[in-house]
Amino acid sequence: MNSDFDTRIKKLVLIVDDDQEIAESMRIALEAVGYRVLVARDGNTGLALAERENPNLLILDMMMPKRSGFLVLETLRQTNKSPSRIIMITANEGNRHKEYAKQLGVDEYIRKPFPMDILLDAVERIIA
Repeated sequence: MNSDFDTRIKKLVLIVDDDQEIAESMRIALEAVGYRVLVARDGNTGLALAERENPNLLILDMMMPKRSGFLVLETLRQTNKSPSRIIMITANEGNRHKEYAKQLGVDEYIRKPFPMDILLDAVERIIA
């Protein structure tokens, strides 16, 4: 095992995305390079997991049932229980949403669909 893998294995990434195929693809890709991964399928579950597990990184979809990514992020920022590092992913094309995400302290904003190496590079850069 190399030292990069040893460092990653200790890092916990929480994926919050209602699209099962995308969430599963991200989980497999992240686990393949050594991260521990939890997956939530809606904003309420994601919020509860983020507060309980305190992940190193949150990968957050913007548009979800029950509670949007923005509402999850706003709540986490208010309670200060947020992981400090956040990647927001979205199929939304608008720049207004991107600007608001940046105001909320998102580290990276990735538009769907995206090549998995874009996500892996962002995760590595942000929490390695």
